[in-house]
Amino acid sequence: MATDELQQELERLRAENAALKNAGQRNLSFKVSEKGGISVYGLGRFPVTLYIEQWNTLLDSADALRAFMRDHETELKRLERR
Repeated sequence: MATDELQQELERLRAENAALKNAGQRNLSFKVSEKGGISVYGLGRFPVTLYIEQWNTLLDSADALRAFMRDHETELKRLERR
């Protein structure tokens, strides 16, 4: 292969790799657990399961949680996704 063809193939593969990484980051799914809770899959290795009242409390506190995250930005670590 010529150098130009190799460079084009490399760029194509980089773009494809970036698209695959971005597609997998927000692949959340939901399920009702055996005990009647709501399980969220796709955040980490294990699902997060809460009962409806707990989800409502968490969702109602979303603005406070975002403010807390902003206030503690320097202390927080970011998850590196592969």
